[in-house]
Amino acid sequence: MDSNLDQIQLPKLNLPHFEPQLQEKEGKMWIFDSLRKKQLVLTPEEWVRQHWINFLINQLKFPKGLLAMEKGLLYNKLLKRTDLVVWNKSGNPYLLIECKAPKVKLTQKTIEQACIYHKELKTPFLLISNGLQHICLSFDGNSEKFTQEKSFPEPPV
Repeated sequence: MDSNLDQIQLPKLNLPHFEPQLQEKEGKMWIFDSLRKKQLVLTPEEWVRQHWINFLINQLKFPKGLLAMEKGLLYNKLLKRTDLVVWNKSGNPYLLIECKAPKVKLTQKTIEQACIYHKELKTPFLLISNGLQHICLSFDGNSEKFTQEKSFPEPPV
């Protein structure tokens, strides 16, 4: 490992530990994304997202092929990108995960931003996480209301 790699302080998250492939090049830290099979610049938000990918696949046993990153969607004529979407086996959006940097507090404004993305995808579950705190919501399409859940959703069928 590079000497600079040993010095980088990555925050410990409230998610299972895993050993990502990290490397330094061009003066930046990079992390290997197992979904897109390429190196990405390691940002605090990416650190959280990669932990979620690992947790969903390795601990919760979500099929890797059902996860997609940064799906583009149009909202008020602006192109927005979701952080992580899990699809069910029928090809419908199942779980939307909005990742924030660990230092970003999860506030009503954060939840409202995630709800904007949710409006397009209408997933049964919405999860907002800064890696330290996680808010999991289920969505009832009939009443158009969210309910906070105490646990994470099961893998989709």
